[in-house]
Parts: sequence; C-alpha cells; structure tokens
Amino acid sequence: MLDEPIVGAAGKAAETRESYLVLIHPPDMEIGRRIELEAERYSVGRDPDAAIPLERDSVSRQHAALERDGRGPWRVIDLGSTNGTLVNERPVEELTLKNGDQIRFGDVVFKFLSGGHIETLYHQEVYQLSVLDGLTGIHNKRYFLDFLDRELASAHRHKNPLTLVMFDIDHFKAINDEHGHVVGDAVLKQLAERIRPRIRREDLFARYGGEEFGAILTITRLEGGVRFAENVRQMIARRPFATGGLQLPVTISLGVTTMQDEPSLTSEALIRRADERLYEAKRAGRNRVVPSLAEVKPPR
Repeated sequence: MLDEPIVGAAGKAAETRESYLVLIHPPDMEIGRRIELEAERYSVGRDPDAAIPLERDSVSRQHAALERDGRGPWRVIDLGSTNGTLVNERPVEELTLKNGDQIRFGDVVFKFLSGGHIETLYHQEVYQLSVLDGLTGIHNKRYFLDFLDRELASAHRHKNPLTLVMFDIDHFKAINDEHGHVVGDAVLKQLAERIRPRIRREDLFARYGGEEFGAILTITRLEGGVRFAENVRQMIARRPFATGGLQLPVTISLGVTTMQDEPSLTSEALIRRADERLYEAKRAGRNRVVPSLAEVKPPR
C-alpha cells in the first residue's frame, strides 16, 4: 500500500451506458449485491441520506462520491474521509475508474463493472464470489469444504495420506481494536499474498472464516505437513506487515493432522482434530506448530 494518495485521473474508462458496483466484502453484508449506476452523481457514506448508505463504523458520514459527466467515464472522489478511499488498495483523492477496479470505503469493498456484456460480467463475478473470498482472493469456506470432501474420498479410495493444516492470526482482535478493521483487513490480505505462492497446484489454501485459514495437502504425510506449517510460521513471523504507515509484527498458530488408513474418518472430524491442535498451540503460548497423529486407529 502506498502512503501518498494518487491525485488526478489515471487511465481512461470506455464510455458506456451501464455500470455496476458489486459488493464483495465484508461477508456479513449482502455479498453480491448489485448497485446500478444510472444518475450522474452518487454520495457514499454513513449518512442515512447518502445515495449509497453504508452503516459501518469505518465509513465516514460523507465518505466519497461517484461522478461522471453525461455518458463519460465514472470517477471516484474522496471527501476527506477518516480512513480514506482506496482503489485496488491504493489511496486516492480522485481517480477515473476502469472495469474490474476494486473500491474500498472503510472496510466495505465494491467491484466496479463497466463495458459491454455487463450482465455476463456480473454473473461471472457472482460465481467467483461463491467460491472465492472477496477480500483475500483465495478460496472461501464453501469451496474448502467441497474440496476436502472430494480429496478425503479419494484418499480413502486409494489409501493415500491427506494432511490438513488449520491456523489463525495470533491476537487478531487486538489488531482490530487498536488499529481498526481497515488495518485488520490489510493484514488478512497480505497474509494470503505471502502464503499463496507456497501452495502446490494440487493442494488448496482457503480462508475458513474470520482470521482462520486452512491448507489441504494431498498425498502428504504428517512430517511433510509439519515442515510446511513450520515454514509458513517462520515466513509470517520473520517480517512485519506494512500497512497505513504501520509496521505490525504478526504471528500465527497452527494445528496439523493427517488422515492415514482411517476409512470411517469424516471431513468434520478431520477439521475438528486440526482445530484442537490449533487451540493447543494457542494455549501453549502461540506462534507455534502443534501436530497430531491420527487419534482413531483403524481396526486390525
């Protein structure tokens, strides 16, 4: 994230008759909600009289405006908001929007859609929201559970090991309480960006919910899962997270478990086992990996 705002219009959006905002974050709002932009100006803010009211503490009463001249391109203008207006996670004072831009007002993020075949673009976006987390861009809990069910069935069938790593951010509530949800969101996004390149194509990394994440490692024994978890732990702890002019030290706690020759083991039981190890890591002081062998031995 840049510390200095971008001033002026960068790039030029194609003239269009139709443009939408699509809500993609946070998940406790109406994800996928579509706002069709038809007028020439929309105010955005916590004020209930705003054209686009957002009742969130992180949003200023008069936060920003969306404007265009006639049928020209849309511009977003910050109105001196407390937490700023960001486009693609960069602070702006005024910027011409282009198709696909992500606009953040406080902790609320919209995607701007504009151009030809806009209905198709909208339905593609809604599909993406059904399998991807709108904030971090990695897979969401729904996709995680579907993937785990499939891979667990395959592991049972072929008698392969399957390792699950569950982890979350230590003292994340304190980050939100002290610095606000906008900074908390930035930490979640940066964490996903750091870890994503470490994931093999055949494995899955997903946001399970809140500050908790999961990694499903196919055909991987416990020792391989522990090595992966320890590498991730060190990678997160090694370098502070930079956001909003802050340098925040962040650590994670991880629980690791493996399914091996347990034909009756369900996805729910595997997740519960990994979560128990995660909570054990928390109780032991955080910033550590706690592994677990299969706790239910198959009958001989």
